[in-house]
Amino acid sequence: MRILLVEDDAMIGKAVLDVLRTEHYAVDWVRDGSAADAALLAERYDLVLLDLGLPRADGLSVLRALRSRHDPVPVLVATARDAVGDRVAGLDAGADDYIVKPYDTDELLARVRALLRRSAARGDPLITHKGVELNPATREASVNGQPLSLTPREWALLEPMLQRPGVVFSKAQLEQKLYSWKDEVSSNAVEVYVHGLRKKLGADFIRTVRGLGYVVPRD
Repeated sequence: MRILLVEDDAMIGKAVLDVLRTEHYAVDWVRDGSAADAALLAERYDLVLLDLGLPRADGLSVLRALRSRHDPVPVLVATARDAVGDRVAGLDAGADDYIVKPYDTDELLARVRALLRRSAARGDPLITHKGVELNPATREASVNGQPLSLTPREWALLEPMLQRPGVVFSKAQLEQKLYSWKDEVSSNAVEVYVHGLRKKLGADFIRTVRGLGYVVPRD
C-alpha cells in the first residue's frame, strides 16, 4: 500500500513517516500544497494523509482539486483545526475521515486501516489467476483453496502482476510498488521478493523476461 503524507511540520512528519513505515506502508512525504498536487498528478496512491495548514496552497485547495479530477483515493485529513466548522469544511470538500492533532498513533493507524479496507471493498473484492486468489478487502490470500501467507511486500509485488497477467513489469516499476521515492533500495530487492513468491507459488508462476523484467503468464 502506498500512502502520500502531506505535512509541513518536520517533527510530526518524521514521526508519522516512521510509524507508517513500521507498518510496512510505502510512504511519500511532501511538505506543501504545490508538491502535494504534483505528487497526486504523477502517482497513484492508496491513501492520502493530508494536513490543512500548508504553505504554497492549503490542504482544502489540494483536496478540492483532487476531487475535481474525480480521483477516488481515500483522504484522511489530520490537522490541528478542531472547530466544527473546519471539520465540516474538510468533509464537504471530499475528505473521507478527519483526525485532530495531537492524535494517538494507534488511532491514526486504525483509521488508515479502516479507510483502506473500505476502499478495497468498493472495487472487485477478489483477484484470481491460475488458482491464486487475493482478497484486497481482507488482505487474505489462498492458492488452490489453501491459505497463503504473504509478507506485505510480497503482496505489494504480486497484486499488480496478478491484476495484469501477460504484462511485463520492469524492475524499476516493481521497486516503485515496494518503496517510497527517497528510500534506498538494495540492488537485489525485487529478486529477493520474487524468489520468495516462487517458493510459495511455484518456480514458473512468475517468469523472468531477460532484459525486460518479470511477468505472470496468462496461461
